[in-house]
Amino acid sequence: MLTRLNQRFSSLLFSASPEVPTGLPATKRTMLAAINNALDTVLTKDQTACVFGEDVAFGGVFRCTDGLRAKHGESRVFNTPLCEQGIAGFAVGLASYGVTTIAEIQFADYIFPAFDQIVNEAAKLRYRTGGQFNCGSLTIRAPYGAVGHGGLYHSQSPEAYFAHTPGLKIVIPRGPVQAKGLLLSSIRDPNPVLFFEPKAMYRASSCDVPDDDYTIPLGKAEIVKHGREVTIIGFGLQLLSLDKAVTRVEKELGITCEIIDLRTIMPLDMETIEKSVKKTGRCVIAHEAPRFGGIGAEIAAKIQEECFLHLEAPIGRVCGWDTPFPLVFEKFYYPDENRAYEEIKRIVLY
Repeated sequence: MLTRLNQRFSSLLFSASPEVPTGLPATKRTMLAAINNALDTVLTKDQTACVFGEDVAFGGVFRCTDGLRAKHGESRVFNTPLCEQGIAGFAVGLASYGVTTIAEIQFADYIFPAFDQIVNEAAKLRYRTGGQFNCGSLTIRAPYGAVGHGGLYHSQSPEAYFAHTPGLKIVIPRGPVQAKGLLLSSIRDPNPVLFFEPKAMYRASSCDVPDDDYTIPLGKAEIVKHGREVTIIGFGLQLLSLDKAVTRVEKELGITCEIIDLRTIMPLDMETIEKSVKKTGRCVIAHEAPRFGGIGAEIAAKIQEECFLHLEAPIGRVCGWDTPFPLVFEKFYYPDENRAYEEIKRIVLY
């Protein structure tokens, strides 16, 4: 399914964000290479920085850390035991001493054994010590979401579990330029950050990514396409399905759609969302995670609270189903272009 989905790419996904300086020397990079470049940048500029996780010293299962150990040394880029709880616990302790700590969980699905360490220790350390201690220099990276053949243990989208936890930030990029800028911002943010990387996009395509150090602010959504009739909200790989669906709807109905890339799930940029929905009067939200209790439900509730008198139709959601992520039936589970198209059309014609 995702092989077919990735056959062509919109420039929308691989364009630069407005915060990224133009005219800088750049190199064509995939998302994987952009993440590697961001990690290299931090390790070069910050001598306290270290990167670790399962097989990280060898480049990691997706090769995001390839070459970093040879360049920066085994004391700064190293393997850990196959124990996610241990990785997270070690990371929290290291970050609490002021070390710039970048931990990798091999798949986002594997993060659940570390759940207690993340939500009860990392997220609460500053609060429970009255500001005397914190682990704000902690970033946890994890390959995330559907990949086309991952099944129930390699395709999950766990962002909503963590979005329920005060003290954490959650970031999901849509392309190489955003991946580098958002990762650099995450690593330098004074709060623990979960950085989920849509793994289906690691090698999907490439674009010019500035060689220099640059950041994209956390907590700020980006309007990647302006329109007047309906607001479309998504993040990560979902932007590809949404862009294709919007192209079809606009051609068929003669309308224009506004597409918002959230970029940061927590904190959520409701100001941008509200302004857009008040303009268009309609909204469709998409994410890969199951519908019930997903981040789309929170966004829909906030829109209802703040934009009720501006709405011309119910708020639409295009999500994964409330089942484990299947393997053989993945094409029916994934909220693809066709499902997005039908929901956008329904809301526009309501």
